[in-house]
Amino acid sequence: MMQTIPVSEIFGPTIQGEGPLIGRPSVFVRTGGCDYRCRWCDTLYAVSLEHRGEWTPLTAEEIAARIGGLSAGRPILVTLSGGNPALQPLGPLIELGRRAGHRFALETQGSIARDWFAALDWLILSPKPPSSGMPTDWAAFDACLAVAGGAPRGVLKIVIFDEVDYAYAREAAARYPRLPVYLQTGNPAPELGRDDPSGGETDFDAWRRKTRWLVERVASDRWFDATVLPQLHVLVWGNARGV
Repeated sequence: MMQTIPVSEIFGPTIQGEGPLIGRPSVFVRTGGCDYRCRWCDTLYAVSLEHRGEWTPLTAEEIAARIGGLSAGRPILVTLSGGNPALQPLGPLIELGRRAGHRFALETQGSIARDWFAALDWLILSPKPPSSGMPTDWAAFDACLAVAGGAPRGVLKIVIFDEVDYAYAREAAARYPRLPVYLQTGNPAPELGRDDPSGGETDFDAWRRKTRWLVERVASDRWFDATVLPQLHVLVWGNARGV
């Protein structure tokens, strides 16, 4: 029996909305399932087991075929997201995609290490700050970096909601001085990640105020190695799914 991967959605081509690849055309493969439950999760439909009936079990070959169809057979950046895609056996998919010329970026909180991390082009590690309500297992995080072995380009991407999150980001950056740091303002949408396909309304005024605060905070601290970015996809589409 062929191994399958629970898939919440596959969509694109669109643009990567955040982190080091912001603005880059990409096809997204969002897997189902997560070992975290962050308070402000914006993809509960790919996290909560209540939604597992909506996930489709697909083989690596089926996923690769869908990527090829969406990209019209042309090489493209493939973003592996979730939930936590590190839960899934994505090594064969990456191998198949490589043959078609695709590049791969993984977005994960760094809680589970997989040998196939070394086959990625980008390992985007997003440890969850205190506002998430989830503790960080730094030993597991270190293991993710160890199995990657420096093959993919690794970065830190941290969501910031408040001063406590900001202090956490400073500590994480100090812990991993060789990793570029990307900071993004948390999205304060009140119904984020719920069953509404729109994802809930974004309070853009609050978001702009929070982003200005973060920019000013980074500048006043002379933290010149950090990169502060908005979520570009939210600016363009709000919280709609599949864009």
